[in-house]
Amino acid sequence: MDLIQLLTENLGIQDSQAQGGAGLLFQLAKDKLGEDDFAKVADYVPGIENMLSSAPQDGGMLGALSGLAGAMGGEAAGIANLMSLAGGFSKLGLDSGMIANFVPIILSFVQNQGGDDIKNLLENVLN
Repeated sequence: MDLIQLLTENLGIQDSQAQGGAGLLFQLAKDKLGEDDFAKVADYVPGIENMLSSAPQDGGMLGALSGLAGAMGGEAAGIANLMSLAGGFSKLGLDSGMIANFVPIILSFVQNQGGDDIKNLLENVLN
């Protein structure tokens, strides 16, 4: 079973919402991990490029605020990540509370595909 199917069946959402939500989380991971570590994760996620391209782009006031908070670093950067994710999930028609539902499904999928090391890489940036 692929990741999008797992998300749609477990969360009762549409394919496009699953694609976009996973894309948002993988984009965050890509930004945080850097190219080398993200490539290790991407090797175990078929269709990850489609998910990344399905993620809504930041924009408007929320994008500006999350950019400002991210530039401040530390705890503010964590808040910026949440703001950015919440804005993206909202554009997909999903409540920001759904972010917490996506993460364990994605981590479980990645662990099944690539083992604990790959899961831990991703878990460190998503939790």
